[in-house]
Amino acid sequence: MSKSLRQFSFEDVEKHNKEGDLWVVIDSKVYDLSKFADLHPGGPNVLYAEGVAGKDATDTFFGLHRHEVLLRPQYARLQIGVIEGQEEAVKAPVPGALSKVPYAEPTWLSTGYYTPYYTDNHRTFQKAVRQFFEEVVRPEAIRCEENGKKISQEVVDKMSDLNIIAMRLGPGRHLKGRTLMGGIVKPEEFDYFHELILNIELSRFGTRGFVDGMLNGAVIALPPIWNYGSPELQAKIIPEVLSGKKYIALAITEAFAGSDVSGLQTTAVRDGDYWVVTGTKKWITNGTFADYFTTACKTEKGLTVILVPRGEGVSTKPIKTAYSPTAGTAYVIFDKVRVPVANTLGEVGKGLSVILSNFNHERWMVTGCSVGAQRVIVEECLKWANQRIVFGKPLTSQAVIRDKLGKMITRIEACQNWLESITHQMNNMTYNEMSNKLAGQIGLLKQFVSRCGRETAEDATQVFGGRALTVTGMGKLIENYHRTSGFDAILAGAEDVLGDLGVRQAIKKMPKGARL
Repeated sequence: MSKSLRQFSFEDVEKHNKEGDLWVVIDSKVYDLSKFADLHPGGPNVLYAEGVAGKDATDTFFGLHRHEVLLRPQYARLQIGVIEGQEEAVKAPVPGALSKVPYAEPTWLSTGYYTPYYTDNHRTFQKAVRQFFEEVVRPEAIRCEENGKKISQEVVDKMSDLNIIAMRLGPGRHLKGRTLMGGIVKPEEFDYFHELILNIELSRFGTRGFVDGMLNGAVIALPPIWNYGSPELQAKIIPEVLSGKKYIALAITEAFAGSDVSGLQTTAVRDGDYWVVTGTKKWITNGTFADYFTTACKTEKGLTVILVPRGEGVSTKPIKTAYSPTAGTAYVIFDKVRVPVANTLGEVGKGLSVILSNFNHERWMVTGCSVGAQRVIVEECLKWANQRIVFGKPLTSQAVIRDKLGKMITRIEACQNWLESITHQMNNMTYNEMSNKLAGQIGLLKQFVSRCGRETAEDATQVFGGRALTVTGMGKLIENYHRTSGFDAILAGAEDVLGDLGVRQAIKKMPKGARL
């Protein structure tokens, strides 16, 4: 405790209850608001109200403000002392610490629960990842979400130093020889549960646009290069992207064609040792700041994937969406761009297999991020319903609120467990087995998780009421999630299309002799 902080009794505080001499108690801390009253955003009369001036205003404060307000320097310096014999109940968050709120963490991180999937190494990895994200990435996420700018190179470099960019692409040969998270996990030990931890942790800030802006383009656009690019192309592009020195985007979707990839109209015409690429792409994540575009084109022999560098003939325009411009969502124009034939990824005319090869992983990644975001919303609602007082009782006294909380909890636990089950299969299958057995399951999983997310967003909005409609304050995470949860239902494949994919995959595997 600072020597400048004195100890007071409640009787001492009660003497300071008028204009020009105003003290309050919040969570055992004594604040002198005499000079601040006229600066209060809600007006000074709020502070002079009965039960506030000269009183313990803890319940009143937490009915209006988040705890983080007390931690801001401009408000923290208003504290002049503490109530003798008392300690604060609400502690400042410790980076990396786990929440003790029920269902705020998955069961494998909760004391007294067991798991067949995670090891002590996963737990150590999770703690380090959360601490790094909260100390380094979270402040950046909040800034970028608000100002719409791309992630700073400084933060990208710090992520690159820990090989987070490389780890987000999953297990594989690209990790060989790298020091992962300061050496916590060896490259050969890194599995899909480690990657799942990364996806869940990065989505905990209530900054949906930043989640995609945190170089999601690399996750979905680089695998075609290491799986189908020439050795020369791999040697140049992969180190640039994994080091965070260059950015890449996947350019498939057009205004003319979304899920119907066969309807693409961007063309590539052979001219000697070059392709001449002409056309447009739309809704391209990270496109506004990408240096490379993994691009699907129509050629004389069929769909072909070509790596197009940003240069002459390539231009991008930002697209305003429901989430922050920090995602870099772009309209991309290719105006007779000359690209070396050596930049072809895979065989000419076999581009569909190149595109489809990474869809399972992309959809699984989106699902993991959605689950991480949903769990935060569940925690927010449990906290708010417990501290919000209505009709003299907490919101949790209302049966309708408890019903909503019960449904939220049911959904997030169902999503988490199905996701972990599929992740376990991924860890124990070859790439070909995953393509054959999991494409339909992952499609159905993504449909289920995204629908659960939007239902939870609606329920959370009702729990928070009007506060869920404002971008700041108590309900800011709810507002952001309600506004952006639909992205999970569209990106990487619309949920209805994926649901149908899952059923079609199941029908293909129906045994001929199956009869009622």
